[in-house]
Amino acid sequence: MTLEQFFHDHPRAAVAFSGGVDSAFLLWAARAYGCDVHAYYVSTAFQPAFEREDARRLAQELGVPMTVIETDVLAVPEAAANGPDRCYHCKRSLFSLLWQRARADGHTLLLDGTNASDDAGDRPGMRALRELEVRSPLRECGLTKEEVRARSREAGLFTWDKPAYACLATRIPTGTPITAADLERVERAEDALFALGFSDFRVRLAGDAARIQIPAGQMDGLLKRREEILKQLAPHFSAVLLDLDARTPSR
Repeated sequence: MTLEQFFHDHPRAAVAFSGGVDSAFLLWAARAYGCDVHAYYVSTAFQPAFEREDARRLAQELGVPMTVIETDVLAVPEAAANGPDRCYHCKRSLFSLLWQRARADGHTLLLDGTNASDDAGDRPGMRALRELEVRSPLRECGLTKEEVRARSREAGLFTWDKPAYACLATRIPTGTPITAADLERVERAEDALFALGFSDFRVRLAGDAARIQIPAGQMDGLLKRREEILKQLAPHFSAVLLDLDARTPSR
């Protein structure tokens, strides 16, 4: 099946829109193939502000209506506890909320941007999607991440080369309870590094310290700007550490 065939068979849909590469292309394809589509962005403390702005920008460029749903994900005890199944409980809660809003708007089909490169396996988040009957057209049509990026570039989407960006909860070690304060300081630290021109890195919490993971090609530049980085990050952490095991750029 092709995406065109999928949307021909499903002419009206709600899309769980994150502002990332996959859901951006899915939204474009839905619009391009004549689907009456509505985007829904669930805003929580796990998403950085720039993702929401990217989502708004793309929805506006495509002329697709977008609804922002605000929710307190830390009110979900299993998500805040940050156990091994955090992603399952988080997605189960957020997509249940999304389904509730989409159904209230008259939708009977909810889509997400999971692609064919995503290993379903026992991934907790995908289990939640299956249980809630959320469809993943990119995966169903066999489109890999590489293909999604290539087609996004052809379509002129600014998201085509956007680095993969896992939610802020992944910066907190599994088993360490997640607090709003920790999420805020991690986001503040990553915003500071973005502003200095770095990309595709992570700032992870290590006790009360910040551990920076950055691609090898950017490590020299980071060390040259050590004082600027310390000035930005040191007030919020007990120490600022550099992981010498270079981060592999995510695609």
